Amino acid sequence: MNMLINYCKISFYFLIFISSSLFLISLKFLLNDLVYFIEWEVLSLQSMSIVMTFLFDWMSLMFMSFVLLISSLVIFYSNQYMEEDYNINRFILLVLMFVMSMMLLIISPNLISILLGWDGLGLVSYCLVIYFQNVKSYNAGMLTALSNRIGDVALLLAIAWMLNYGSWNYIFYLDMMKNNFEMMIIGALVMLAAMTKSAQIPFSSWLPAAMAAPTPVSALVHSSTLVTAGVYLLIRFNDLLMNWWMSQFLLLVSGLTMFMAGLGANFEFDLKKIIALSTLSQLGLMMSILSMGFYKLAFFHLLTHALFKALLFMCAGSIIHNMKNSQDIRMMGSLSMSMPLTCSCFNVANLALCGMPFLAGFYSKDLILEMVMLSYVNIFVFFLFFFSTGLTVCYSFRLCFYSMTGDFNSSSLHPLNDSGWVMLFSICFLMVMAVIGGSMLSWLIFLNPAMICLPLDMKLLTLFVCLLGGFIGYLLSNVGLFFINKALYFYNFTNFVGSMWFMPVISTLGVVNYPLKLGLYSYKSFDQGWSEFFGSQMIYMQLKSYSLYLQEFQKNNLKIYLLSYMLWFIILLMLVVMVN
Repeated sequence: MNMLINYCKISFYFLIFISSSLFLISLKFLLNDLVYFIEWEVLSLQSMSIVMTFLFDWMSLMFMSFVLLISSLVIFYSNQYMEEDYNINRFILLVLMFVMSMMLLIISPNLISILLGWDGLGLVSYCLVIYFQNVKSYNAGMLTALSNRIGDVALLLAIAWMLNYGSWNYIFYLDMMKNNFEMMIIGALVMLAAMTKSAQIPFSSWLPAAMAAPTPVSALVHSSTLVTAGVYLLIRFNDLLMNWWMSQFLLLVSGLTMFMAGLGANFEFDLKKIIALSTLSQLGLMMSILSMGFYKLAFFHLLTHALFKALLFMCAGSIIHNMKNSQDIRMMGSLSMSMPLTCSCFNVANLALCGMPFLAGFYSKDLILEMVMLSYVNIFVFFLFFFSTGLTVCYSFRLCFYSMTGDFNSSSLHPLNDSGWVMLFSICFLMVMAVIGGSMLSWLIFLNPAMICLPLDMKLLTLFVCLLGGFIGYLLSNVGLFFINKALYFYNFTNFVGSMWFMPVISTLGVVNYPLKLGLYSYKSFDQGWSEFFGSQMIYMQLKSYSLYLQEFQKNNLKIYLLSYMLWFIILLMLVVMVN
């Protein structure tokens, strides 16, 4: 066991060293406005050469440093969380493969190497989702893999379309060819790929299903790697989205995703699924602000969100670990008395998610909402942004109310306490980052402060929406044991909203049901129907009847045998006479 623990620690020290190095290098690149292309000739054969190209700029280096920081803390956290697993060695290797795929995707200016990283993420995420090897995990893994295959196919089609340009280095053609028809098609295909990876409508159902993976994997996947790959790809392709109807389409879809996820999280009772739906809501926020042209803001929120979302998942994992693998928030309550440090960090992460002033989420979310107010958007988009922000605070307060306060609703045998120092170290480290990360990044990314001049009521609108959402979340959750739930009178509505607008059913049974029924009808009508009647069975019955008929002649009846012989001889004689 000591060897395995050291294996985790070696990975932790190695990754955190590379992360801090990359962060310092990214600052140098940011301040001096540097971009490096590194070309590595893999193979040269006569006139053909295979070249791997890597792009290093402040954006890719900073994103890599954040991914490696969170990965290192997740691996350190897994040391204690997964200590009863005999195959922890394999688990750490899978996580490292996952991180390497993400690194390849981040530094690639080439669609072919992006596809390698993209498919690596899809394959390793499937292995991690089915890690616990039960029916639920297998179903979730298959849903995840097949949903992401749609994006892989779109990326392959984009690669095929880029043959028109003679090279797959998209970075060279974005600015020069952005009004070209072929480049628009490539942009549409990349947008489809990004929508599947970042789980936008109608591909949203796989993201909560992927919660079947171990919690450290969820902390990594849903904060900075798999789901953010689509957003990062669109940040790179942002020139293609501007002044085109596809950006309007993406704005509508991502706004609806944000609204749907926020609404669904208020009716969910699974702790990890609530956090997964909050990830989906924040992804919708990033995509929508990206489609409006503010790619730096989307990147800013991508980084701050990674910090507090990884912290949320780690705290949730610690709670689940202590609750003996129970994830139902109705079974919790008064956890702040038994697990004070974990609950404090959980509350910090929740407040950062809500956009509490001066925490990490505030700097990016408040800026995004103020830019929406300044932008030329219609009232529907405006409503989606602000109502979804209110819903975020609403489900966050509901989650805190169910888990942190009130009476303890589980068995009295649970020995609840704060986790060991290994898990707490990772949690506290990320908690510090969730507090200071937003202000630090806002000073770094936006070198020239911009004056956002708004009327007082518009300036306070974000704060008012947050307070209103929190108050409504408190009122909805503050119910007694024998309270008659009025929502049950609207059961069809709650069922519709609580199941993500029936999207999991539509994307599984809805896609498979009719083709399977068609197959059943064709099997019954053709394979076991007319083709069976006129085909093999018919031939068999006819041959059988012929053989029975011949068998009657071939029974040892001397008269019939001699008569047939005489007839045969007479016919033969007549034929000979006729010929002559």
